[in-house]
Amino acid sequence: MATAEPPTPRTPDPAPAAPGAAPVRRSLRRDTSVSAVVAGFVAVLVSYTGPFLIVLQAADDAGLSVAETTSWVWAISFGSGLTCLVLSWATRQPVITAWSTPGAALLVTTLGGYRFSDVVGAYLVAGVVATVLGFSGLFGRLLALVPRQVLSAMLAGVLLPFVLTAALAVEASPLVAGGLVAAFLVGRRVAPRYAVLGGLVVGVLLAVLTGDLGNPHVTLRIDGPHLTVPTFDLGAVVGIGLPLLVVTMASQNAPGLTVLRNDGYDPDDRLLVGSTAAVWTVLAPFGAHGINLAAITAAICTGREAHHDPRRRYVAGVWCGVFYLALSLVSSGLVALFLAIPGDLVAALAGAALLGALLGATKDSFSGDAPTSEAALVTLAVTASGLTVLTVASPFWGLVAGGLAYVVLTSGRRERAG
Repeated sequence: MATAEPPTPRTPDPAPAAPGAAPVRRSLRRDTSVSAVVAGFVAVLVSYTGPFLIVLQAADDAGLSVAETTSWVWAISFGSGLTCLVLSWATRQPVITAWSTPGAALLVTTLGGYRFSDVVGAYLVAGVVATVLGFSGLFGRLLALVPRQVLSAMLAGVLLPFVLTAALAVEASPLVAGGLVAAFLVGRRVAPRYAVLGGLVVGVLLAVLTGDLGNPHVTLRIDGPHLTVPTFDLGAVVGIGLPLLVVTMASQNAPGLTVLRNDGYDPDDRLLVGSTAAVWTVLAPFGAHGINLAAITAAICTGREAHHDPRRRYVAGVWCGVFYLALSLVSSGLVALFLAIPGDLVAALAGAALLGALLGATKDSFSGDAPTSEAALVTLAVTASGLTVLTVASPFWGLVAGGLAYVVLTSGRRERAG
């Protein structure tokens, strides 16, 4: 497969400083904005009202104890918060991390077949291998072989179902979800930076007025980790660790890097993938099944909705980390809290917040010549289909299908040109 051309930023950065001018020192206090804080909050909200429930389902199906489940929730919340905050601050980029959503879905059907200590051992093995792949740069070099348009199409395929789900949410709940979308669109017209906040406020008010917002019984008890001493079983390593490694790297880290690049950033794949995998490894004995770069929630924080100035969007990542860390302290109360929020409201909010990212990814997908655009279309279709083969989720198969299509469509042309 041909080496991809360097990514073209979707959102141009502000003009650089004049030659010889001193670089501007970033200040969190000066750079903080309401829109960036809201973007961080919405990213956390979407994480806990969607992927989080898959974790709870996997824990329940496997018959985990309350201590093991609570520790699992603590580990993924703490790991996500720590990496979001530190990496966003260190790189001055909106680095949004999370737990592996396809990994959690994989565990729904496999977790109960092994002792939990063997499962933790498989987590540990997968985390170590991911750390090596990240810090060595091998993962980044593999991604560099894929054309930029194909990577953007994979991202568009990941985001498209969420926008489509928002449309279905409006159909199911025209007053609450429809009111949220309407408020968002009005906000985009009159105050774009606060459109997501306006939609959220209107949606919550309508949910309260219609009685759709539940009455959660939240226990704000400080929770902590529970150590499970890992044991190692070859069946668990092959049946859980290997698939978990593949889906986390291909279905989470790959689109996560693409989100940043599509919004004009130049992420250090060694630092980001290696660091998140290292934190995953450390937290594996406490139940973390994967800490990695996010794609869906990242797109909420990397675009203009977070701030018009790309240099100030890192604040969204910092605050996303703060919210994660705060919630990690009360992990036992998260279930009741987030189950009280109407699903249609969250679906509409996520779809509205991701419109800009979907538009940018789709435009970049078809910015090349005809063969490259056709390969990108194949990638988008396979990714958006939700196809799962051998427990590996559709973003990976979208990359495979698009990559093969690119090779078939361009190989003869390159030979003729030669």
